[in-house]
Amino acid sequence: MDYTVALLSIAGAMVIGAMSPGPSFLMVARTAVASSRAHGVAAALGMGAGGVLFALAALSGLQAVLVAVPALYVFLKAVGGVYLIYLGYRIWRRAARPLALMAGSGPLPARQLARSFLLGFGTQVSNPKTAIVYASIFAALLPRVVPAWFFAAVPLIVFAIETGWYSIVAFALSTAAPRAAYLRYKVWIDRAAGGVMAMLGVKLVGSAADV
Repeated sequence: MDYTVALLSIAGAMVIGAMSPGPSFLMVARTAVASSRAHGVAAALGMGAGGVLFALAALSGLQAVLVAVPALYVFLKAVGGVYLIYLGYRIWRRAARPLALMAGSGPLPARQLARSFLLGFGTQVSNPKTAIVYASIFAALLPRVVPAWFFAAVPLIVFAIETGWYSIVAFALSTAAPRAAYLRYKVWIDRAAGGVMAMLGVKLVGSAADV
């Protein structure tokens, strides 16, 4: 068994999944534009941590558990949908508030960066469909018998992919031009972002009700 090929196949599938648009991309993009590059990277680290949680769950057989206990899957979808609706509501409600940009180049308070990290982490883990995608990828690509180092390598690779991609997003959207455009149209951009986030949550709750 060529474990390197299996590892690269899983990594390729993870890259495609990370780059797919969704609430995670929306949250990191808005955080980077509205706050700062450091906040965007902190949110990206939260996304990476959430990805590791999903990877560990998938490696532990989460898919089998959710299939065996359908009510758990419905519950997770409902809770995740409500969380996305809450985030969308917060963004919409604060759309008209003036944005206080950080002045100077000194270090940011750890509490502010921790909030961005937790926001990224919460957004990532709020969608149980992501867990199913992870589990499906691993079920299809994971060798039947693997060494211990393989199980240690997968979460590290997932963290690097998730954090790396969303850090790229944070760096790209925290430059002067995107920020100037955001400040000019903040109310409408925030309302659109909040609306999309809330609609994704409603869709997730609705899909839970249909199960």
